[in-house]
Parts: sequence; C-alpha cells; structure tokens
Amino acid sequence: MAKKTSESTENQTPTPYLTPPDAATGNGTTAVQTTDGQVITQPPAAAPLTEKPSKPMHEIIGISASTFEKLVTAGYESMERIAMTMPGELVELAGVSEDTANKAVRAARQHMQFGFQTGDKVLEKRRLVNRVTTGSKELDALLGGGVETQAITEAFGKFSSGKSQFAFQLCVTAQLPVEQGGLGGNVLFIDTENTFRPERIVQMAAARGLNADDVLKNIHVARSYNSDHQMLLVEKAEEIIRNNNIRLVVVDSLTAGFRADYTGRGTLAERQQKLNKHVHALQKLADLHNLAVYVTNQVIDRPDILFGDPTSPVGGNVLAHMSTYRLYFRRSKENRRIAKIVDSPNLPDGECVFTVNEGGLGDAE
Repeated sequence: MAKKTSESTENQTPTPYLTPPDAATGNGTTAVQTTDGQVITQPPAAAPLTEKPSKPMHEIIGISASTFEKLVTAGYESMERIAMTMPGELVELAGVSEDTANKAVRAARQHMQFGFQTGDKVLEKRRLVNRVTTGSKELDALLGGGVETQAITEAFGKFSSGKSQFAFQLCVTAQLPVEQGGLGGNVLFIDTENTFRPERIVQMAAARGLNADDVLKNIHVARSYNSDHQMLLVEKAEEIIRNNNIRLVVVDSLTAGFRADYTGRGTLAERQQKLNKHVHALQKLADLHNLAVYVTNQVIDRPDILFGDPTSPVGGNVLAHMSTYRLYFRRSKENRRIAKIVDSPNLPDGECVFTVNEGGLGDAE
C-alpha cells in the first residue's frame, strides 16, 4: 500500500466513517458518501473467496498427495480454483489422467456446494464486493461508487478519449486504503500497446500526496507482444496475485493483439474463440481473488450506420456479453471527457462529464 508523503488533506477524499457491525455477520463495514449524498458501504478489508478446508485437500477430493502436488505446481492450490476448472484443463496443464481430473473437479464442486443457492446467499457474497474510486465524484456516482471487484469493467472509445488515463488513475487509487475509496492492494498491468507511462503515474501519485516510488513498486507491469503472449500472462498471473496482494488487473488494450494476429473474415471464428477463453480467464481471476478487472477496448466506424453514432467496439458479441460494466468514452471540448454506461446488470443508463488534468481524473467546475 502506498504511503503519503505529507499530512496534507488537500484534494483528498473526505474521511469515511465506520458503520455499526452487521447483526448477521458481526463485521463492520466502511461507508463512503458520494456527491449526491448516497452512502455506499464496503467491507473493511479484502476477503478471499476461497474457504480453508477442514482436512487436507487431497483427501477431500480423493487423490494422492503426490498427484495433488502436481495440481499445486500448475497453480491449482485452492478448492475453489479446482472447482471452477474444466477437467480437460487439469489434464493439459497439470499432467494428471482424465479420470483423476474428473474425480478432483467433481469432489471440489461438491465440497464448495457449487449449484443452486438462495438469493440471500448470493446477496451475502455480494457484500464482499469492494469498489475503487476513479478520482472523479461524477464518475464514481455513475458507477455506483467506483469500479467494482468480482467484475470486468470495459471502456471503449476512440484515441485520446481517456481510456488509458482511466487505467493509470485506477493504478494509483487502488492502492489507497479502503477507508479512502481504494482497495488497499497492488496492481497487475498488462500493456499490449506500449502505452504504460510511469511518468504519468508519478504525476497522479504526487497530486494525492503519495510517495511515487512506493506507488510504482506496487504496479507489476508486463509488456505483451501478441495474443498468445497476452493469454499466457493471464494464465500465469495466479502466483503473482497470491504473493503480491493484487487487487486490480488492467489490460490495455484487450483487443489490440487479437486484431493484429487475426486478420480477415476467415480467421474471425478462431479469434473470437480465443478472445472468449481469455475474457473467461480474467473473470475467473476476479471471482477467485475478489479483485477488479479493468480493460480498454478499441473501436471501429461502421459504414452501414447512416444516422447516429457509427462508433462500435471491437470484440463483437463475445466481449459484449462478458463485460460486466461497459463504458463508452468520448472526448469533449478542452480537457473534458464524457462517460456513458452502455451495459450494466444493475446500474441505470446514464452519462457524466469528467476531466483529465495533470493530477489525474477530476470533475468539471
């Protein structure tokens, strides 16, 4: 977690307050007030979703200790991760037999009680969700309090619409304590277009009174050179996430490598299949580790649209269905940007104006 360089409170988020412990769970929650007076509660700390088994895991799933060690080596060290995996994936990545993989996955799902559950249980899981502030009160209000964990937030738009600036801002605010609208953790950044600029992070950190060196040390950056490399980085991210308290994963941009590697209609089906697998892997990370995933997306202009905005996001129906929250960014006059919610399972349609300044994202006066 990044440390402040001074005690100055200028331009900082107002100090939130703690609500009384919930009667059902006994846990205190952090309440943050938005500009319209709405109070949004967050858990006091990030909580992993994986339950600790009462006896050795290899006994629960009915395999030998040596076989289970193969699963751990391949990154399948938790009951929930095994339960959320296809048996064929265990065969391919862990080198176990098909019968062993089927047996392990079946037992893990039974232990984790994967299946139907009542709505109140789903609500209880939703209470683990955190939100990270965007730096803009208007944008936070539009998103119901900020960028949500256990979800994929996608922003698409033309160049210079604010997508990467939004990513840089989240890299800073995610490191803030939960009480200040952050996630209290570190960041994993996959750069597919060579656009990550540490100098910009330094500016944004300084504007919040944070130690820039500490902020940069908490951002783990990988440069991706093609779609296969990009997918591999996500598949191998498990160990980094576990060992470095990663609470935010950024992919900027999600579709650039796929567009470059698969050109022409003849490769469209293969591209979409790989993109679908890649986005599912990102969602799995979000679910397993209660972290936020933010991805940027490129756009194309559709010549068949004669009236209205011809701008359309890349990725087709695969990405449209997989993104939990979909934002459309476009540039306005001067330093202003417009964000519009295009798709969300729980938020109403709406848009807001925010600014991009030297110190990061903010609100228009």
